[in-house]
Amino acid sequence: MGDHGARQLSAARRKAPLRRCGPGRYAVAFGAEDRQVLRALPTQLGAAVAAQPDDAVFRRLFPPAYANDEVAEDEYRQMVRSDLDETRALALDTLAKTADATELSEEELDAWLRALNYIRLWLGTLLDIQEDAPEDDLEDPAHLLYYLLTAWQELVVSVLSGED
Repeated sequence: MGDHGARQLSAARRKAPLRRCGPGRYAVAFGAEDRQVLRALPTQLGAAVAAQPDDAVFRRLFPPAYANDEVAEDEYRQMVRSDLDETRALALDTLAKTADATELSEEELDAWLRALNYIRLWLGTLLDIQEDAPEDDLEDPAHLLYYLLTAWQELVVSVLSGED
């Protein structure tokens, strides 16, 4: 790679919108439009879930534990639903509140990962995106947003796993 290649790699890392900057600390350099999206989507998902918590769209967020046993599923939901709701709400709230941060803790970045996953699942279900489907509809803003969320989620996973 040589000295020139090392300088290019170093410059590329500095320009990354998300990177490790110390033990358990992550630098965030998203642009203003991206930050606006990161602030808005958690609120939109939270409002949608609150308005229609049993809608089929949300089955991806809360998949059944006992698909073939309605009684066991009802008991399971009574035991864990409030914890699941609280965990989801906390992750979404953390993303919204820290969208403008320039540095995140590992706990905050982990919350970003969970929130991005919830939002992506919700939007993917609304758009009826299948896992094995090619990335099409790139002219449609909603599909573009889905693929952007996917890229952000992959970036967070990469940074958290030390692959940045």
